[in-house]
Order: sequence, then C-alpha cells, then structure tokens
Amino acid sequence: MAVSFDPMRGRDAPSPISQERGEPSAIGESRGAVQSPPLRGRSALTSALAKLAPAALAFALLLIAWELYARLGGIAPTVLPAPSRVLTQAWENRAALADNTLPTIRATLAGFACSLLAAFILSALVDFLPRLRRAMFPLLIASQTLPLVAIAPLVVLWFGFGLLPKILLVALVTFFPMIVALVEGYAATSTEISQMLAAMGAGRWRIFWLARLPSALPYFFAGLRISITYAVVGAIFAEYAGAAKGLGIYMLSAKNNFRPDLVLAAVAVSSALTLALFGLAVLVQHFAMPWERAGRDSKVEPSEGRP
Repeated sequence: MAVSFDPMRGRDAPSPISQERGEPSAIGESRGAVQSPPLRGRSALTSALAKLAPAALAFALLLIAWELYARLGGIAPTVLPAPSRVLTQAWENRAALADNTLPTIRATLAGFACSLLAAFILSALVDFLPRLRRAMFPLLIASQTLPLVAIAPLVVLWFGFGLLPKILLVALVTFFPMIVALVEGYAATSTEISQMLAAMGAGRWRIFWLARLPSALPYFFAGLRISITYAVVGAIFAEYAGAAKGLGIYMLSAKNNFRPDLVLAAVAVSSALTLALFGLAVLVQHFAMPWERAGRDSKVEPSEGRP
C-alpha cells in the first residue's frame, strides 16, 4: 500500500492512488471485507432457494397432473377427488381437523421425547459396558421385526385407550435408528484424541463428554432425521388401534363415510407435521454443531472479495 505523509495531520495517510485502487486503508478495512457479510447472506439464501426449487417444481407438476386427471378423466370424486376439492374440504372442516391434530401432535412429541431420552441413556450404557451391547442388540433388532399393525392393538389392550400406548408405540418405532447411530458414532471417535485426553488425566466420563459424544453428533442427527419421519406414522397407527381423538380416528371415520377427500386432507396434515418435525431436526443440528457451519464458511471466504 502506498503511504504519504500529510503535513496538516502530522501522520502517515493513505495515498489517493491506494484509495483509487481499492487497497486496504490505514484502519485495516477493505471494500471486500465490508461487502462480504451481505454477499454471504445472499449466497446462503440463493443456495437454499436453489435446493428447494426442484422439489417445489416437481410437487407443483404432480398436483397439476392430478387435478387435470381428476377433472378430465371422468373419475368420481368419491374415488379420486381433485386437489382443489381436498383443499376446499380441508378448509371447510378445519375445526374438526385441528381438534383431531392436537392429540396426534401430543402423542408424537411425548413418544419421541421418551424415545430420545431412552436412546441416549442406553447408548451411553452400551458404550461404557461393551458386554451389554452383545446382550441388548439382538433384543432391539427383534423389536423392529414386530409388525406395528399387529402389535398396536395388543398395546392398546394392555395399557388402555389413553396417551400411554401411543407414547409406547411411537417410542418403539423411533427408538432403534437413534441408538444404532449413537453407538456407531461413539465407535468412530478418534483414538488419538481419547489417548491425549487420558494422558492429560481425563477420566472415562470426561473422555465420553469431550470426545466421544461430539464425535457421535453427526451420526446421531442422521438417525434423528430417519426416526422423526416415523413418529407421526406411529402415532396414527396407535390411534387406528384405539383412541377417542386423533388424525388416525379422523381418517378411519372419513373412510367409513366414503369421504376420500377428508382422508386425503388428514394425510396432508400428517405430511405437513412430518415435514415440520424434519425441518426442526435440521435446524437443531445447525445450531448444535457450529463447527460444521464454520467449516463451510471457511471454504466460502477465500473466494469472497476477490476481483
């Protein structure tokens, strides 16, 4: 940077040539540095929209094709209602849909919270006690072979028509992917990091908290995203088996009354709940693993501010 002496100020001042070239000034700021944050924000928004655009376009084309086929194909609305009819009936019956959605949300969140807590506790026990893994995992695998359609009525018969059987069934459906992901994540911890912490005097629990648990987070969130897509389905299956209210009961009642439009409206609500829970899981991962975001930013920064 060219520097000249300013007799009026009595100190060094940046020359006009350096200012015309856009070189850094005396206070260490550059034009590229000032403009990088909004550019980074715009690039993140643009990339997010670019990722969502193909899926949104495919979904819109599917709805258009469905609408045209239902209207022009001579299909009776009691067989295949058009999306416009499903949307209209969903709006007209919004009070009943909302009244039956709340119990499903309650059962889904409660069951998934219990599943999450149990997966973390048992995965930690398995990590501390390797023999427990050999004793427990065959039982866990066997639990996933049970058909939900067959086991749901039995759970309702054993525990009644309240909230408890729904919590148990949601936990049964969502538990296995998370505990497997956590156990595999613990095993992927770098041996060098564990040995270094042990050499510094860290105990087994300290090593688990500082090294093994952070290493398992990417695996855990992968299992979490898989599990959370099954949570709403598990709650609806439990409601099919026996409940007073819920989306499962609403679908069953609409089916018995030959109202496929209301069945599809309830399906759309359950799909929206699943997508919302999946998005929440992605958002939690975004804030729980800031080092991944920092790594992505470090890859973007060298390309910013270049001519």
